[in-house]
Amino acid sequence: MPITKSAKKALRQNKRRREKNLRQFDNLKETVKKIKKLADDNKKEEAIKLLPAAYKIIDKSAKNGIIKKNTADRKKSRLTKMLYKTTNQPQTTPTQP
Repeated sequence: MPITKSAKKALRQNKRRREKNLRQFDNLKETVKKIKKLADDNKKEEAIKLLPAAYKIIDKSAKNGIIKKNTADRKKSRLTKMLYKTTNQPQTTPTQP
């Protein structure tokens, strides 16, 4: 347990930051799972519509240090590759809203 006043404050800050980071990470995982489930159910058009939102969440997570930049790039690349693998649409990077 923290003893000094500054250590107590640091603990409070750490708890708040951890909760925020976990919420953001859970949101990231949930969005990626949602896209993968739509892709598995052959609802690729709906999944492609969700792709810009997923890109936004992934980029924000990388910016805030939740995941690393290369991990974010890899996730975006694999999601896009998975969605456009069986569709006849050209593979272009969706614009962010």
